[in-house]
Amino acid sequence: MPEAGVAATRVILTAGPLRVVLAPELGGSIARFDWLEDGACRPLMRGAGPDESGSGAASALDCACFPLVPFANRIRGGRFEFRGETIRLSPTIAHDPSPLHGQGWRVPWELVQCDAASAELRFRHEPGEWPWAYEARQTFTLAADRLDVVLACTNLDERPMPCGLGLHPFHPCDPDTRLATRVGGVWTVDASVLPLAHVPAEGRYDLSDRAICDQDLDNGFDGWSGTALIRWGGAGPALRLTSPGTGFLQVYAPPGRGLFAVEPVQHANGALNAPEAQWADLGLAVLGPGETRSLHARWVVEPA
Repeated sequence: MPEAGVAATRVILTAGPLRVVLAPELGGSIARFDWLEDGACRPLMRGAGPDESGSGAASALDCACFPLVPFANRIRGGRFEFRGETIRLSPTIAHDPSPLHGQGWRVPWELVQCDAASAELRFRHEPGEWPWAYEARQTFTLAADRLDVVLACTNLDERPMPCGLGLHPFHPCDPDTRLATRVGGVWTVDASVLPLAHVPAEGRYDLSDRAICDQDLDNGFDGWSGTALIRWGGAGPALRLTSPGTGFLQVYAPPGRGLFAVEPVQHANGALNAPEAQWADLGLAVLGPGETRSLHARWVVEPA
């Protein structure tokens, strides 16, 4: 087990039949979340590479789950206005002009503490293009039937700072994989995956109990109930996500990749581009100096 306070390449947590592999140096990510039984390994989140140590990952995008801090999803044109100041951010990835998911997933995190079934990571952001100082922390707690993750962000600046958090888990899928959850509405998106219109979550956007693999979805939903059930079929376990009070859900189910994402997020995609008067309805908060916002997600492993 790596020592707290030093750079860590992998941190392994175990409890009962569950194992979590953390990759602090890859954006504070979860490299793997696996169910082990009778010598078999079943990924509950998409595993980083074929090696069960998760050593095949080169970035957070290769991992099982990564943090979204201090904002989730996209900012149109890399620009938004906040209290008389224009904030401009560079693109995050080459093929997407919109900055994506904040800074946390692109920088190494420090291991603060760990034991056999829990760990804490943190990183501190110094003002730059995102002109506010803040500290982010993640705590991971593994039990024999569940994984709890708490992501928190504290404004260390002398000025108020916008903030919205999320987690981005990837799950493996095949034609038998189903997602069941309750949502209210959904935003259609343009070619840049930015919101166009808010419509009822019906038809191809119905998430009440549907096959989810290869569904060509990359959409944000509101009115989320705070719980979602993933079933793979067969004799393996199901996975129930809960995130009380989160309110928004991003679902990514691209064609032909054998994976999907069900992301608990605190605000709508592109919310920073809306006037501040709309931010509360869209899930964004403004943190005063020293204030903290947190998100709690739990994945419970249930019998099939």
